[in-house]
Amino acid sequence: MAHRAAGTDRGRPPGAPQRDRPARPLNRKPFLMPNLRHLLAAAVLACAVPFAGHAQDAARDAAKDAPRIGGPEANIKRILESRMRPGTVVDAVTRTPFFGLFEVRVGSEIVYTDEKVTYLFHGSVLDGKTMDNLTQERIDKLSAIRFDDLPVASAIKLVNGSGKRKVAYFADPNCGYCKKFERETLNRLPDATIYIYLYPILSPDSVVKSKAVWCSQDKLKAWNDWMLKGQPPSAQGTCDNPIEALQALGKRMRVNATPTIFLANGRRVPGAISLAQLEAAVAEAGK
Repeated sequence: MAHRAAGTDRGRPPGAPQRDRPARPLNRKPFLMPNLRHLLAAAVLACAVPFAGHAQDAARDAAKDAPRIGGPEANIKRILESRMRPGTVVDAVTRTPFFGLFEVRVGSEIVYTDEKVTYLFHGSVLDGKTMDNLTQERIDKLSAIRFDDLPVASAIKLVNGSGKRKVAYFADPNCGYCKKFERETLNRLPDATIYIYLYPILSPDSVVKSKAVWCSQDKLKAWNDWMLKGQPPSAQGTCDNPIEALQALGKRMRVNATPTIFLANGRRVPGAISLAQLEAAVAEAGK
């Protein structure tokens, strides 16, 4: 499970409370992707339902008759952005090797469409022979980072055993799933160095607590006292700190929920997964 940043709960109507979401499975078997119903609602309606009224008919005809510039990818991007909610950006459109479909990437999500944007397909594509989840593999590749580019000087370092394996961990101090994840999983991961990045995205109080932890004489102790024992940090939080820089970093990396893990090979693992799942993922990343 994971706690999402304010304003990043896709599929949540404006003003509705945030909802916790289950962690995406580590295997490549069929799964349900986080839905884009609200983000793509206008696009789906535009593709499947006739527009109502002369103004909508005119807009549809204008899009249909618009000159094709830059090939099918550019036109798919233009058409979808005109039908989605204002401000939504299609990051990339890529031709796939199956059924003449195109992959459309919006943030960390992937949907598929035909060249004329007649339909949108939201879900996973599986390899019929191996049953590998090709969509999930693609998402993993697109969301990966360069681990060595992370600012380790801005992290709190936790070393278990030899510390020979490396994990980066983005956490909000008020994230209940983070606390559970640390108790049951992270602190029990053997022979690992965990770089804890304070990432306050849930509330203003999260920012206050993050700064207080960073300004503590013993940062790791202050963090553990709060996350594992419920003892709030006593420091004032007025020292020079990297919190705003880490918030900006996480936003660039599209870290929209906590906990989020990055493995040594750059793979992203969202959610409070089990110790067995994390151990398997860390072992795979070390190959």
